[in-house]
Amino acid sequence: MNHSHIKNLVGTGLCMALGLLLPQFFHAIGAGSVFLPMHIPVILCGLCFGWQYGLVCGVVTPLMSSVLTGMPPIFPVGLTMMFELAAYGALAGLLYRKINLNVYVALIVSMLGGRIVSGIASTIFYGVAGKEYGFQIFLAGAFVTALPGIILQIIIIPLMVIALEKSRVIAQPVRLSA
Repeated sequence: MNHSHIKNLVGTGLCMALGLLLPQFFHAIGAGSVFLPMHIPVILCGLCFGWQYGLVCGVVTPLMSSVLTGMPPIFPVGLTMMFELAAYGALAGLLYRKINLNVYVALIVSMLGGRIVSGIASTIFYGVAGKEYGFQIFLAGAFVTALPGIILQIIIIPLMVIALEKSRVIAQPVRLSA
């Protein structure tokens, strides 16, 4: 096992731990569903360590949170979040580390892609659960209620990635010259 793989595994574990702790703080002040605290470490994991690590972090973190804290409830919310966060982590890493998009572009596209996955998963799982779910509920939850969290993510995540790269805690993606 090489040094970078170990660093990526440790970083992913740290992101998972943050994904368990941050929601506890935000929910304590009643701001969990508004600021989307579990999303931040998952997206950060993908951007910092790559799509595979972001995918695993996105699947495991809401599952562990559900098992350890009861939040989110495993079905349908937790299962939906597993798909949504897996998409965020995987897309962020793929777009930033593999396709070499700018960190802001990779972040915004992954946020949109994750929300599309969330809408599809919610339609399926809420339907199976016999709960009401439709396009207006999707828009309200994914964009209106979540707007403060979206703004926070767009501000804080790129700054964290750039700071970690400049301090050489994580490697900068290899950019292809034109």
